[in-house]
Parts: sequence; structure tokens; C-alpha cells
Amino acid sequence: MVQPLSSLRGSSAEALQVLGARVDKDGITLEQFAELGQDLFRLAELLRSEPALRRTLTDVSTPAQAKAALVHGLLDGKAGTAAVDVLAEGAGLRWLAARDLADTLEHLGVIAVVRSAGRNAASRLSDELFIAGQVVNDNADLRIALSDPARSREDKVGLLRQLLEGKALPATIALVEQALAGSFRSVHAAITEFQKVAAATQGEGVALVRTARELSAAEHSRLAEALSTQYGRPVHLNIEVEPELLGGLRVEIGDDVIDGTVAARLDNARRKLAG
Repeated sequence: MVQPLSSLRGSSAEALQVLGARVDKDGITLEQFAELGQDLFRLAELLRSEPALRRTLTDVSTPAQAKAALVHGLLDGKAGTAAVDVLAEGAGLRWLAARDLADTLEHLGVIAVVRSAGRNAASRLSDELFIAGQVVNDNADLRIALSDPARSREDKVGLLRQLLEGKALPATIALVEQALAGSFRSVHAAITEFQKVAAATQGEGVALVRTARELSAAEHSRLAEALSTQYGRPVHLNIEVEPELLGGLRVEIGDDVIDGTVAARLDNARRKLAG
């Protein structure tokens, strides 16, 4: 299963930075970003399905020039030039594990698809991914259908398109469909990770806010401003309303948890009385 790309270490992390600079740059149209993202997804899938090729392209004993020639010989004319060039360059870099190259290609594909939405739609993309993840997580029948190995990928894509077609950005649909690749432990986990990548690509953090009631526009704005000030960058809020919290807020951002809910305070009081 894919690990968050922040977990890459050593030479793999350095390789990600090199390839990231090639993908996430100015001068590329939104349409070109969309095409590049899909091509990178396909190349990642190819490496995962062909262990021998994956091992060859990450073998440090094989000269970089020979590996690049192999990539171009196999893929020129079969995938977009930009994506093939990324893989050819990636094959010449050092990777701690063979799987890291495929994981990086998928990650860069997500970045490219995020960029294809344009900066003006960045907030909408994050919101749509969060909602799509909630729908999948909260609908047991849908969750079972999407994880059913007897169903084809095309059938699962059809189920998701019924939910999203005409209601979501093309970039949202592309990322939710990529969540079906099986590279994460679940579709919901993939969508959650993709939303984090989307936020990071736009220079934002993501905060999951659990609240007993809907926040007003003013409350939403004040909380986002306070968290942005605390963390030194814009913070996108994902709001989940949970009446059982009784009141207050629980905020999760990265590894930090700020629990100011009434339920948490009552639970703490009960523990003190019991102790």
C-alpha cells in the first residue's frame, strides 16, 4: 500500500524533490496538467503490474542512460511525452525501495490533476474531495461495492460517476477514480490523502473540525484565521457536525489535536472522579 509521501527518506525523498520540480511548474496549461496527471497514473500502474520492469528501472547497478533508453523504447508514442520524460529521469535517480518510484509517479499525478483545476477552484476541489470521502465512508453499500474484487474497475468507476458527474470538477472526478487503483488500503483513505496533497499543492494545511452544530460564516472565518495564524500558512477547514459532542470543537490538524468539546470535558471530569 502507498505510504504518505512525507514518509519517503534519504535518496527517495531527494528523487521526489527532483521530479516534483519537473511536474509542478509554471508554463503548463490546465489541459496539459490534466493529461500529464492521467499519464503518470497509468505509468504508476504499469510499474506496479510489472515487477521485473520496476526492479530494472530502480536497479542502481544499471546505468541511468540505459534505463532512460529502455523507458523511451518501451513508451514513446504510447504515453504523453512529458510523463515518459519524468519516468526516464526518475529511472536515473536513486530509490531506497523499488516501490517508491511507482508511488512517486502516482503522487506527482495527483499534483498535476490538482493543478489542472486552476488556482481559482482550489478551495472547491478540496471541499469536493472531502465530501466524496464522507459519502464513501458513510455509505456501507457503496463502500462494499467499491471494495468488491468481483466487480470490474469500469463498474466501480460507473458507480462513482453516477454520484459525481455534472456535480463535481473534472479534477475531483479524476482523483476519486484514481482512488480505485488499489494502491491505498481503501478508497476513503486514498481520497483523504489526495485531499491533503491538494491542500499542500496550494500551500495550505487541512484541519478536520468536529462540532456539535453548524458553524456560522463568521465562526468559520474566525477559526480559519486563528489556525492559519497559529500554523503560519492558510488552513482549509473540513467540518463534520456531530451532535453527540454536545458543544465546543475538536480540531485535528496533522498530528495535533485540540479537543475543546463538552463531551471531552465531561469525560475528563468522570475520569478524575473515578480516579
